[in-house]
Amino acid sequence: MKIKLLVSTLLLLLLFTASALAQKPDARGHWEGAIEVPSMNLEIIVDLDQDKDGKWKGAIAVPPQGLKDFPLSGITAQGSDVAFAMAGVPGDPAFKGKLSDDGSKIIGELSQGGANVPFKLERKGSAQLGSAPPAKPAESSSIQASRGVEGNWEGTLDINGVKLRLILKVAKGSDGALTAKMDSPDQGAGDIPVSSVVQKDDSVNFELKIIQGAYDGKLNKDDSEMTGEWKQGALSLPLTFKRTTKPLAPVLRPQEPKKPYPYNEEEVAYNNKADGVHLAGILTLPREKGPFPAVLLITGSGPQDRNEALMGHKPFLVLSDYLTRRGIAVLRVDDRGVGGSTGNIMSSTCEDFAGDVLAGVEFLKSRKEINPSQIGLIGHSEGGIIAPMAAAKSKDIAFIVLMAGTGLTGEEILYLQSALIEKASGAGDDAIAANQKVQRAIFTILKEEKDNGVAEKRMRESVSKLMEQLPEDQKKAIGSPGALDAQFKTVLSPWFRYFLVYDPRTVLKSVKCPVLAVNGERDLQVPPKEDLSEIAKALAEGGNKDYKTVLLPGLNHLFQTSTTGSPAEYGRIEETIAPIALETMGDWIVAHTKKM
Repeated sequence: MKIKLLVSTLLLLLLFTASALAQKPDARGHWEGAIEVPSMNLEIIVDLDQDKDGKWKGAIAVPPQGLKDFPLSGITAQGSDVAFAMAGVPGDPAFKGKLSDDGSKIIGELSQGGANVPFKLERKGSAQLGSAPPAKPAESSSIQASRGVEGNWEGTLDINGVKLRLILKVAKGSDGALTAKMDSPDQGAGDIPVSSVVQKDDSVNFELKIIQGAYDGKLNKDDSEMTGEWKQGALSLPLTFKRTTKPLAPVLRPQEPKKPYPYNEEEVAYNNKADGVHLAGILTLPREKGPFPAVLLITGSGPQDRNEALMGHKPFLVLSDYLTRRGIAVLRVDDRGVGGSTGNIMSSTCEDFAGDVLAGVEFLKSRKEINPSQIGLIGHSEGGIIAPMAAAKSKDIAFIVLMAGTGLTGEEILYLQSALIEKASGAGDDAIAANQKVQRAIFTILKEEKDNGVAEKRMRESVSKLMEQLPEDQKKAIGSPGALDAQFKTVLSPWFRYFLVYDPRTVLKSVKCPVLAVNGERDLQVPPKEDLSEIAKALAEGGNKDYKTVLLPGLNHLFQTSTTGSPAEYGRIEETIAPIALETMGDWIVAHTKKM
């Protein structure tokens, strides 16, 4: 039985999802287009990117005027709003535009010397700052297809037992040039641009720069199948595509609200001044007369957008809609480095995220529509660790709701989590024990060795020795060197080091505001009975007089009605959040805010 799950994390199980696919499209990239001046279109090329601290950088070229690599200034990207300027140029050119919902276009207006003219840009790949000119993307490629890669192809990636369908759509223009797009239906991602498509005899290669993905494959004799390898970052997985002519059934998400909403929504932004982080999100407000009670939603681990988008679901959009219809204002925010927010998730810790939450509470207090004495927090998964940390630091937090929050250390959670998920995937006791032996060796080194270089060397040596003791099939199942590289990179991050040893029980004993802790009975990522009992015990020992724990039958980590609770089910379940979970949280919040 495979033991691919060397180290799992609360919501970082899906390495594919942790890429840009899980994030709202942003302005980073290589853009080509034109300024629509009277009687002609003036070609422009724009590159926009962010450094590791989230600071924007960019350059513009105007080929007809001989201008190349001119540095841009005043670059901002908040939500769908994108702006940049050309400092020092006569007339002070300033571009302001809107990013399309699919992230493929920026359309807006150039202001210069009192005149305003429209401009339009189309995404053509990754930013090319300080590098050689990019290769032409698939849309304008001159590569000729010599055999039958043209058409629709369907394949399935197996990532730690989680199966993700991929649909590759290859077309050929009248000039014979190949173009392609890819869908990941189980993640709700469609028409991901394929940067290049190359076919030579029976070899096929395509690249998706936007998600740092690539595929190398071979066509069989009748062009009905491609067998090859998918690479994304350090990850390398086998992937077979089969030609398909059947229409793909749409992914249904019946709970997602449709506009117009019966409440107001507003794009907002504020700063965590202490850390220099800019945070962007959406505030939804009932239309009745306020002031209203409010909640701030805190996402789980990994880079999450304001909707906590995962596997084609938008849990925080559904939760926000439900609560706002019940008279509660809701603030949901992009994580650091996602969407309109700056910063870096993996170099930050739960302590840093708690600071972001407190900055959000200060923002809510500044709004006249919000009752400052009725501001609460709802944290999901890792967010259920962060909410108590923030509540213990601030008397301004009136209540907290923990959705699959933890009452155990990260290390304790990970041992339980990996065993449960492997068992649900069909692993036997020997395979589970072997995987945990590897985990324990890695975690022991992490706790003993603070220097990352030394720790990585020791981990590689330890894993190598352990693998020598395994049967050949289990060696292969542990993963490729690339997969292990990705695991080492994750566990050596500041975020993981902090999470591994942090004990939430200490902070829970300091939380005095009302607490609701809810878990799904079939949650395999945060084992419900162990965690709920530890949360209740810590709150009681700390003297909290108003807390409640609820185990919801049949629900998984995302609070969906599930069969097994396995992450493999998340994308295939139509339901985003079970009504019983929404009602349990909504009723408790309404009851507590009425008492205040």
